[in-house]
Amino acid sequence: MAPGHPAPPRTALLAGATGLVGRALLPQLLDHPGIARVHVLLRRAAPGIAEHPKLDLHQVDFAHLKRLPRVDDVYIALGTTIKAAGSQEAFRLVDHGRVLTVARLAREAGAKRLAIVSALGADRESRVFYNRVKGEMEADVAALGYEEVSFAQPSLLVGDRASLGQRERPGEVWAMRLLRPVLPLVPKGIRPIDARDVAAALIAATMSGKPGVHRLSSARMQGACPR
Repeated sequence: MAPGHPAPPRTALLAGATGLVGRALLPQLLDHPGIARVHVLLRRAAPGIAEHPKLDLHQVDFAHLKRLPRVDDVYIALGTTIKAAGSQEAFRLVDHGRVLTVARLAREAGAKRLAIVSALGADRESRVFYNRVKGEMEADVAALGYEEVSFAQPSLLVGDRASLGQRERPGEVWAMRLLRPVLPLVPKGIRPIDARDVAAALIAATMSGKPGVHRLSSARMQGACPR
C-alpha cells in the first residue's frame, strides 16, 4: 500500500456471535469504517441478530466444517463452560477443538489476521484444567502461520446474559454483588470487565497492523470501548 493511501476495506469472519463477547463484537465490526463485509458462522438461527447490508450469515455444523469463505480477518469468540458442556472432554472439544478448526480453515482460505477470546490465566502448563485447555489452544493456534494473532485474556466478564437467552452464571452474579461497592479499588488486572471492552480491544489490535502474537491483558482492555 502506497504511503498516504487509505487501506483497502477488509472482510471479517466471526465465529461465536451469540455469546457475550461475540454479541458485542458483531455491531462493532459492522460499524467499523475499515470493514466492508462480515461473515458470521452460526449453529442455528439467531433472532437477535438483525439484517445489515454488510452482514452475511452462514448456518453451519461446527462438527463437520470443511471450508470457509475467503476473508482478511478472523474473530473467534467460541466457548462454553464445563458445567454447560457436561464434561471436561466436551468442554475441550469446544474451547480447543472448535476454535482450532475455525482458525485452521480460515487460514487455509487466506486469512492473515486472527483475534480470539481466551481467558485470564491461560497456560498450557497450568494444573487448572480450564486454564490448561486455554493455554494449549493459544499455543496450537499460534502455530498456524497467521501474520498477526491477538488473544484477549479477560477476567470475569460483565454483560447482560439474559438478553442473549443465556442463563445467569451464579459465580458472576455473586462476584459482582460482592465487588460492586469496592470496584474502583480492585486492581485492573482482575477487575470484572465489560464484554464491549474486550470486543473493542480485539478489533483495535487486529486493525493496528502489528505482526506477531499479542496477548491482551484484562487491565489493558479496561475502558477500550467508548461509552
